[in-house]
Amino acid sequence: MSIPTTCRAAVMKNEGADFSLAIEDVGVPEPGTNQVLVRMSTSGVCYSDLHYMLNDTPAPPMSKFGVFSAGHEGCGVVVKLGPSVRNLEVGSRVGIKPIWTTCGSCDRCWGDMETHCAKKVNTGLGVAGTFQHYMVADAGHVIPIPEGVPDDLAATLMCSAATAYRSVKSAGLLPGSDVVVLGGGGGVGIQVIQVAKIFGFHTIAVDIGDSKRDLALEMGADDFVDVGEVADPVAEVARLTNGGAQGVFVTAPPAYKNALDYIGSRIGGVVMCIGLPAANSGNNIVANPGLLILKHLSIKGSLVGTREDTNTVLNYAQRGLIKPFSQSIRLDELPGKMQAMKEGKQMKKLVVDFNL
Repeated sequence: MSIPTTCRAAVMKNEGADFSLAIEDVGVPEPGTNQVLVRMSTSGVCYSDLHYMLNDTPAPPMSKFGVFSAGHEGCGVVVKLGPSVRNLEVGSRVGIKPIWTTCGSCDRCWGDMETHCAKKVNTGLGVAGTFQHYMVADAGHVIPIPEGVPDDLAATLMCSAATAYRSVKSAGLLPGSDVVVLGGGGGVGIQVIQVAKIFGFHTIAVDIGDSKRDLALEMGADDFVDVGEVADPVAEVARLTNGGAQGVFVTAPPAYKNALDYIGSRIGGVVMCIGLPAANSGNNIVANPGLLILKHLSIKGSLVGTREDTNTVLNYAQRGLIKPFSQSIRLDELPGKMQAMKEGKQMKKLVVDFNL
């Protein structure tokens, strides 16, 4: 298999509030021990990529690691094996997750908390990500993609769907529970809706606009509350749920401020924090301890999915339970689309198709 010495990549310029992307040729990396070289077929575009390049997260900046290509949810084909790789072959179809590698030897890695490993490396932050055509990956952390799962869907399963599944699973709710998804028309919100349907929940999406209403209902939401049309969305959710939601999944950070209100009169409700707010954004939950005690309420955070979580959503997708909903674009369209994301003008979930 012929491997070029350079490849196209979306390269970040001027890290921070005024960053931009340029499509440039970069060197094709060489895989090291227990690593593989992957030729990317697709890469999802996530708001975490935007925040990494804006450098407004609690994480160190990309530039600290010498990384200038973001992207952390991708699908591709192994084209070269590094020394000691035994679990993959050239030609293996694999997915790239947000967590590039972990130490593999701490109690978090041995348990169900590998994404919280203190020595983890984040894809597109600590190492070059999926916004370049060829990238190196840890052979132990790529995910085999099963037959029947198309490249565009496989890419989005690596982050948004696995993150959604992790949160829904962690909520610990029973089938039939009333749940609300704040930001339910966005990329992660739609995945929460699809997973919630699998879990047997009655799901209400809260967002704004007809296009998000149509998509949320198409993907499995039972009801949609449009904050642009309904004077009191909290009261409307209470009406639809006979008092309030048992689970509140927050994918849009501005919704944190009144997330607890959606619990209403329910006892034992849970708010799941999924969307990571920008540093100093003021998008916080202010909780009265007395209210938490008297209503037996929980507020829980949920990070991205583990390898096991990711494999689970791949199996769901193979069975047709998680469906694609993204818009495919060329790599050279990404700079303009990312600028639109910065300005809040990009509504659809995007997937870069390197074959276009």
